[in-house]
Amino acid sequence: MTGRPIAGGRRRTRRHFLASAAAAGGVALGAGCVTGSLGNADDTGLAAGPTIALESVAEGFTAPLGVEFAPGDDRPYVVDQTGTVDVVEDGERSRFLDVRDRMVSLGGYEERGLLGLAFHPEYEENGRFFARYSAPRRSGTPSNYSHTFVLAEFTADGDSADPESERTVLEIPQPQSNHNAGAIVFGPDGYLYVATGDGGGGGDRGTGHVADWYDAVSGGNGQDVTENLLGSILRIDVDGTDGSEPYAIPDDNPLVGREGLDEHYAWGFRNPWRMSFAGEDLLVADVGQNRYEEVSVVRAGGNYGWNVREGAHCYSADSCPTETPDGDPLVDPVVEYPHERDGETLGIAVVGGYLYRGDAVPELADRYLFGDWRGGSGGRLYVADPTDDGQWPMASVQVAGQGTVLESLLLSFGEDHDGELYVGTTRSARLSGNSGVVSRVTAAGSAGGGDTEPDSTEPAPDGDGDGTADGTDDSSGTPGFGPLAALAGLGIGGYAARELSRRR
Repeated sequence: MTGRPIAGGRRRTRRHFLASAAAAGGVALGAGCVTGSLGNADDTGLAAGPTIALESVAEGFTAPLGVEFAPGDDRPYVVDQTGTVDVVEDGERSRFLDVRDRMVSLGGYEERGLLGLAFHPEYEENGRFFARYSAPRRSGTPSNYSHTFVLAEFTADGDSADPESERTVLEIPQPQSNHNAGAIVFGPDGYLYVATGDGGGGGDRGTGHVADWYDAVSGGNGQDVTENLLGSILRIDVDGTDGSEPYAIPDDNPLVGREGLDEHYAWGFRNPWRMSFAGEDLLVADVGQNRYEEVSVVRAGGNYGWNVREGAHCYSADSCPTETPDGDPLVDPVVEYPHERDGETLGIAVVGGYLYRGDAVPELADRYLFGDWRGGSGGRLYVADPTDDGQWPMASVQVAGQGTVLESLLLSFGEDHDGELYVGTTRSARLSGNSGVVSRVTAAGSAGGGDTEPDSTEPAPDGDGDGTADGTDDSSGTPGFGPLAALAGLGIGGYAARELSRRR
């Protein structure tokens, strides 16, 4: 069966079942609308938010896709996409984990690699942690697929992990090389949440993409919960087992005892790039196709719309439903912005962040800091103010010495035990060199920092293999582009971003 999980695949019989969704989040926006009140606006028309500073903590990475903190340890563990994890102390790096020997071979512009890291809540006692990486095709992955998604458990003793301690927890065949998502995070309930993309290509269709209930647009891994585990947030119990499976299913997962694969927690995602918990709330950023970026508060059984909708808007159709044939609502995001407004690029690939709970930057208190991989020549930072209902007002963040557009591409965020935030950036869109930097978010005027100027001569990437960065959907099963076939250290030139907006 196309895209069936190798581990954990309990197939149910009715193809198009969708569980009831818990209502969450806001209201639909009009076409072209940006969330956030106006007044004191920057050059994009967004409200002007706080000014912060970025203080360099460590440098010399290729593409720092994660900044994690182990329980009981105040040092950042930096996930580099090329296959290593380094622990940083006083600016010095030491190798914690190296999985390069079991990953796919990476090219210049990639979404594959080492994509996620999560420490067990009882790591201080058991030394267990989990990594998500892209492996060559394993048994059960079709020969015309790109690679195998691997979620693995390792153990560590002190400052070094034992690579030979690897225990495979979950494998999923990946049809294309892009839309891999990659974030993994333990929730306050002790379960592991795993983000999966829709399988790649353009428009959630082509090789490895099943049909769904929505006939107006073909494809639909995001809307299917029976054929594979793609386009979803999964929730598993890594402290238990279920027969031959190396993990257990929480009893309150929404599809337990119903039709569908029990691992699904929520679905309707295209490429959820980074997620975090704010108390009990799971905040997930989902990269859009050609027009809109979004952040959602994710609930059990929620359907977040892809590929019926992109954000709160119809995708590839003049009109579209707001619920499934079973009457389950398609949940609106709490944050949404278009790729372009009034000729200015707001961004092309959202990067999820955190609700700030630290003390270093009072202006960020109880606000959600997130950003976009590229909004012009470099990344952008944004802040959104949570509300009880509707869209969260959104504002642009200024960075001391850089302005509203960063001097580098934005890849990731991290949060330490005190609630202070970190930012991962890279100067180059290629997976080469050592221009990646991890910086701490501080109050403006309290730190210098900042990255060096990007290489303006770097060409735009070829997302669909034809030598052009054209931003069009690729339904033939090749990698495709969307707005970002190259998220996380992967590139799109400034002109390509404009092309994406022009070709909406």
